[in-house]
Amino acid sequence: MLKGIYAISDEQLTPYETLQNQLQEAIKGGISLFQLRDKTHSDEEILEICQRLQQQCKENNVTFILNDRVELAIKIKAQGLHIGKKDEMRPYNLEELLSIRKNFQGILGVSCYDDLNLAIQAKRIQANYVAFGACFKSLIKPEAKRVDLGIFKQCSGIARCGIGGINAQNVALLREIEMVACISSIWKGEIKENVKNLYQGWRGSKDS
Repeated sequence: MLKGIYAISDEQLTPYETLQNQLQEAIKGGISLFQLRDKTHSDEEILEICQRLQQQCKENNVTFILNDRVELAIKIKAQGLHIGKKDEMRPYNLEELLSIRKNFQGILGVSCYDDLNLAIQAKRIQANYVAFGACFKSLIKPEAKRVDLGIFKQCSGIARCGIGGINAQNVALLREIEMVACISSIWKGEIKENVKNLYQGWRGSKDS
């Protein structure tokens, strides 16, 4: 379940008017996970689209993850929840992570940036995966700090996800990890082919 190409939505590249069609193209290309990431709308405003997207993912055997919205994830019984920083200044602390894990029983992913200690905390609260990044220069977050790719080898006992600047040309450098999360390299251009090219560069053809 926690393996493969992980597509993340973007409010500019995947507007809600076209997102379901775009998601279907990504599914045809072979994504395994999809995360809805929305930093501007209220929970009420995206409730219906969350439910529709989750159903679309369920029908296509794709794992649906909601970004950061703990209460909404609980309300809609989201398959998964990904959490990053508590606010712009700091990540969640152990007590806050424990509270989230207690109240949300689905798949839980935690952003660890370039901090192995955050991954240790995530394992302690029985998170299901950790994400490190930016792995490469990111078009979406150009200011994001680059991570030493060696951190993935230092992290064991939990599924690992790489994020940030990943494309078909550099994804082979992440061959040993379980998931690669992408935004612009999926949604810009021909979505289905983009996903196939990412997978080809990372694992080789699914048909091989």
